[in-house]
Amino acid sequence: MKWFIASDIHGSACCCKAMLERVEAENADRILLLGDILYHGPRNDLPEEYAPKKVIEMLSQFKDRILSVRGNCDCEVDQMVLPFPVLAEYALLDLGSRLVFATHGHLYNEEKLPPLGYGNILLCGHTHVPRCEEKSGFVFMNPGSVSIPKENSDRGYMTLENGAFLWKRLGGEVYNEFRI
Repeated sequence: MKWFIASDIHGSACCCKAMLERVEAENADRILLLGDILYHGPRNDLPEEYAPKKVIEMLSQFKDRILSVRGNCDCEVDQMVLPFPVLAEYALLDLGSRLVFATHGHLYNEEKLPPLGYGNILLCGHTHVPRCEEKSGFVFMNPGSVSIPKENSDRGYMTLENGAFLWKRLGGEVYNEFRI
């Protein structure tokens, strides 16, 4: 099974479209969204082509393939307009040898760890900065942002297939890898 992992769309229709084109190009079985789907939030400028209704329409076509967690900009109103669950604080993926705790990053993060055992993976969005770092017996991962990258990073996403996490620019170019 191939997972497509993305975060922080923030209502950008053009970036959502580009992301979903990559989902198809990657031939991904499932999509894991790490929150902040529709709203840009008060700390961010409006993303390029801000059009949450278009984002709803586009993502709705993939509703049976999406697993999502709630970001700090997501709320009950978003759940009313999206046809897939978006309000879970976290999701767990069992990779056999490791457990992935997927969350947005505003509640659980490197400073406030969830109850994870040694060697497991904390997968977050929220910072808009791609990351892969092994520290204190955990692996901290972040796909970056689809629409509003920060700290000179590119718009991007991750894939997970056969125990390999790949970080990719929104154009599909691989720039980092982690194997379990």
